[in-house]
Amino acid sequence: MACPVSNTVELNPTLLPLDWLLGTWECDEPGEGCFPTIKPFRYTETLHFSHVGQPVINFMFNAFHAESKKPLHRECGFIRMQPGTNRVAFIIAQNSGLVEIEEGELAGEQLSLQSQQLARISFAKQPHVKQICRVFQLRPDGKLEQTVSMATDNQPLMQHLHITYRRSS
Repeated sequence: MACPVSNTVELNPTLLPLDWLLGTWECDEPGEGCFPTIKPFRYTETLHFSHVGQPVINFMFNAFHAESKKPLHRECGFIRMQPGTNRVAFIIAQNSGLVEIEEGELAGEQLSLQSQQLARISFAKQPHVKQICRVFQLRPDGKLEQTVSMATDNQPLMQHLHITYRRSS
């Protein structure tokens, strides 16, 4: 039997600088993905950030192919903030079998992260991801922008994904 969670739980004070992320975000226009080893593609994505009063934000990201609507990338995990600082950590599990810890800094309403640790399942597809950098920016128009850069075994760090979202709840 599941325990009910109240939607009126107050945000842990440690996370107040990240309150602008909370809620559900959906893309207005398809995002764009590219990398030298794959064909360019367009995708749609929904982000959901929530909390249960702990000093942690829970998240789930779901991406779909823009034309076929087939599920693509899934990420879920947790966001923590080092108390009294602007240091932020994302703990992420991906449906591709990659698990990562990204750390970075919050500057106003921009969050810049870089992978610190990567682990993968033993039969992960090659080439293996070696580095990920991610930037979330809340724009003055209220939209959330995400840019993800990636490096693999055989490609240097370069932009891989870019998308803009509107808050839907």
